[in-house]
Amino acid sequence: MDAHDRGQGEIDPADQWVLNPETGDYELRLDNPAAQPPPPRSGGTSGGSRADAPAPRSGAPSGPDVPGQRGGRGAAGPGGPPSRRKGKGPKKLAKKRSGKKKALLWTSGVVGFLVLATSGGAYAYYQHLNGNLSTVDVGGAGSQSGFDPGKPINILLMGTDKRTGKGNEGYGDAGSVGHADTNILLHVSADRTNATALSIPRDLITDIPDCETKEPNGQTKVIPGTPHVRFNVSLGQDGRDPGCAMRTVEEITGVKVDHFMMADFNAVKTLSTAVGGVPICVDHAVDDPKSHLKLSKGEHTIEGEQALAFVRTRHSFGTGSDLSRIQVQQQFLSALLRKLKSKDTLSSPTKLASLAEAATKALTVDTGIGSIKKLTSLAGELSKVNPKNITFTTLPVVDNPDEVVHATVVLNEAQAQPIFDDLQNDTSLTEVKKKTKSKDDSVLKGPKAAANDVRVDVYNGGAPAGSAQATLAWLQNTKQAPKTTNKGDATTEVAKTTLEYAPNQADQARTVAAWMGLPASALKKGTKDAVGLQAMTLTLGKDFKGAGTPLTGPAKLPDTVQKVEADKQICAR
Repeated sequence: MDAHDRGQGEIDPADQWVLNPETGDYELRLDNPAAQPPPPRSGGTSGGSRADAPAPRSGAPSGPDVPGQRGGRGAAGPGGPPSRRKGKGPKKLAKKRSGKKKALLWTSGVVGFLVLATSGGAYAYYQHLNGNLSTVDVGGAGSQSGFDPGKPINILLMGTDKRTGKGNEGYGDAGSVGHADTNILLHVSADRTNATALSIPRDLITDIPDCETKEPNGQTKVIPGTPHVRFNVSLGQDGRDPGCAMRTVEEITGVKVDHFMMADFNAVKTLSTAVGGVPICVDHAVDDPKSHLKLSKGEHTIEGEQALAFVRTRHSFGTGSDLSRIQVQQQFLSALLRKLKSKDTLSSPTKLASLAEAATKALTVDTGIGSIKKLTSLAGELSKVNPKNITFTTLPVVDNPDEVVHATVVLNEAQAQPIFDDLQNDTSLTEVKKKTKSKDDSVLKGPKAAANDVRVDVYNGGAPAGSAQATLAWLQNTKQAPKTTNKGDATTEVAKTTLEYAPNQADQARTVAAWMGLPASALKKGTKDAVGLQAMTLTLGKDFKGAGTPLTGPAKLPDTVQKVEADKQICAR
């Protein structure tokens, strides 16, 4: 894609938004303020409908294509200045402005274009931003529905090596069709408390499946799959679109990918500039003639070409491999995320408008999220995740054993599978502190039964083979609970492990829940008391990780698996 060529006009829309001191709102200004006197603050006469009359500071801006501001603020008639409501003196207005500012400061989930798109009177700019977006119909590869707050969201973020666009011609390989150079599977949890960003190396050897693409004439074309090739050719090569990369990620991880967002080199340059620079840290001086990155040891704020050089450098940090570059990119993205969510950014209308322009011009998305309205909905969901609960990690790989000189990597199955399980089961990689306790948590409070009094039948309802027997042995030998039985496979598979108990078995249920780290939601209370030697029913679901491994809390990854937490700055080394 050519992000640069989609701009419209010479006017920077960031300069067209002004704060109306009468209302506390930011409003679209279509005239040239330098050439026009400000409108009267009170009283005055109607400005009429002359084309050169200044737009009123409240009510509808002049011009047929821009609808009026949402009402309720006592605006005067068309073309006239606003009138204050009775009893609203300067002090009350100041208080109102302060409240508006506070609301803007703490709307942490709203990216720049979302603020502007939902502001009153922003219809023209809304349409302008819609026109900036590029979309691709990936058909059945993505989800065309809305964002169910009860389900996880999985988005494939891709950076291409396409060299089109102003300023990108000099980066080498100018003829590239745009391969999947940087790839991150972003998993946002169903409860929106956490997110995992899994980087997939471009040089991973994998099998690319058959994929359907949409032709310009609307017809569907199936591009045959290719076994044992680099992941990065899942995009661009042989006419593959982002839907092909999405399907490849699904084949690798077992996770259904809902949407994609793709950007070229310009995205790094324009977004880093729009926020006023991204703070980074390097633990040694860098002078890389290939990426043109030159930095002294310590902390820096980088933007534009320098920011792009930082994420492109391959020989400045670590082993000089693409895996080391992935870590640097994760650190940069974490820092950019922190800057986006900072008060400094959210309180600046100019930065927000610049971000709106930069993001919409740089992005190509699937048609499922291919409008400002849909992106607003998505951003609303993403905004619920605190940056401290976002973890970046890299798909575990090893050098390709088929090569003498190692240029590619293959999957480390043993270390990768737990990560795939965590993504599939919506398990966090970070410790997430509950903001409020659920009313169901009360079931975990109260007396607990002695181990010798616990009676439970264990069923396998989707856990790995042998889990029921292993759990039985653990309960009897480690927890000293002899009155337990392995009942084999359950009649149906379940996603979550559950413990069913009778009202008079609540003390036993609390004991088992404490042993296994079961959340309150896993406990299912019956309506009738147990009779005689009736046992509780423990059904091990697909989320079961093994006897003695708690089901609550963050996933435990091997120490060899790299992790970067988004709220912490790490110096690149």
